[in-house]
Amino acid sequence: MKQHHFPMNPILVVDDEQAALDGFEIALYSAGFTNVITCNDSRKVMSIVEGQKIDLVLLDLIMPYITGNELLGQIQSVRPGMSVIIITAVNEIDSVVECMRKGAVDYILKPVDKDQLKNRVRKAIEFQDLERENASLRDYILKGSVQHPEAFCEIVTQNSKMKSIFQYCEAVAKSSKPILITGETGTGKEMIAKAIHRLSGRQGEFVAVNVAAFDDTMFSDTLFGHVKGAFTGADRPRKGLVEKAAGGTLLLDEIGDLSQASQVKLLRLLQEQEYSPVGSDIIKNSNIRVVTSTLHDLTVLKRDGKFREDLYYRIVTHHIHLPPLRQRSDDIGLLLDHFLEIEAQGLKKIKPTYHPELVTLLKTYLYPGNIRELKAMVCDALANHKSKMLSSLSFKEFIQAETLDQADAENRSLPNSLNTLKFDTEEFPSLKEATSQVANILISQAMEKTGGNQTVASRILGISQQSLSYKLKNMK
Repeated sequence: MKQHHFPMNPILVVDDEQAALDGFEIALYSAGFTNVITCNDSRKVMSIVEGQKIDLVLLDLIMPYITGNELLGQIQSVRPGMSVIIITAVNEIDSVVECMRKGAVDYILKPVDKDQLKNRVRKAIEFQDLERENASLRDYILKGSVQHPEAFCEIVTQNSKMKSIFQYCEAVAKSSKPILITGETGTGKEMIAKAIHRLSGRQGEFVAVNVAAFDDTMFSDTLFGHVKGAFTGADRPRKGLVEKAAGGTLLLDEIGDLSQASQVKLLRLLQEQEYSPVGSDIIKNSNIRVVTSTLHDLTVLKRDGKFREDLYYRIVTHHIHLPPLRQRSDDIGLLLDHFLEIEAQGLKKIKPTYHPELVTLLKTYLYPGNIRELKAMVCDALANHKSKMLSSLSFKEFIQAETLDQADAENRSLPNSLNTLKFDTEEFPSLKEATSQVANILISQAMEKTGGNQTVASRILGISQQSLSYKLKNMK
């Protein structure tokens, strides 16, 4: 199995005693930090720092030739902001204070405790990540353009909102922190997650799993694997998706449906980068980047006690919300051409032409299924296509059927709306006047539901657009 290093850039450990270096390397490796280089000669430190990217330096204070205090100043002069942790004995505390003033981010006392080392190193790496993120976000604001469009090659768009999302993805892609992607079904959440993985530079795999139907046992087994004999039928050990995604990205789709028990285990994975296979007491370290996605509003689930607050704040460090297709109407023509090209190739047909009014028609629909629904409409139309020009009939029939279904749902809710219609019994209106008032209520609701789109509203009401337009003028 390929070894995936964590962190992406190495940790440099500097100490003149080889035994101490070996101890640090073993302790860091057992804690999941597998990208470590050591140096026992203080005179060689600067050539290492200047020659490659370093995420963190663990620096002993008392060394021959050049002291840790002197090295710290040299490091900060050529690599401003680099994270340095001082390793010191208790009687060197005055020197530690001076080092902290020079820019060291932390210090660890000898003899070094393994848990303390793990926590301090993780904190320093997270700080380094934060600095990189801030720098990337500054570039994102200043440049105002997508620097790596090839990472988004699967996503067809010319929409300004989507371009801003691409820029934000570029800014946070190299972070190790979780990312939450929200949006309606069919908006392309997994495509965005894949783009983030490509931009991250991670060498491991991109692994996606839908956790909506998982109970706690299935969640643990799928993500963490199991050992032989863990449960009935476990006749051999099995690796989980966390191990499969080592050094890469794990997408947990429909995170809003995760059970409370599973939420606790996910929280531990995110906080400690640790997990245990089912049936095992052995703790394993993880170096994956977790991306989650959902169509639910997690703030509502959190408020209702269905989603843990501590987990929510862990996964929402970076949040990307994808707009529905009805808010990207300028992309509909592009998407139509794209799907026609792909499906025509698959069916071994020539890509048909179509009347410009087809795009106008498609822009009147609200697309509850978003891009996935538009693709299904194109597939159906092309499967039945026999002439040179693509007929708009199947699109019209699909939109009409879906609109009628929506209208039925709206009509079922009408009695509650009409309860607000009250008449004075002494001045009871004529049937014509009452009918007019009811019609106005229906028209107002239809226009509200369709965002003012008269074409769609007229279909909901079962009247022509010209008739609706006339009635709206008379209502004013």
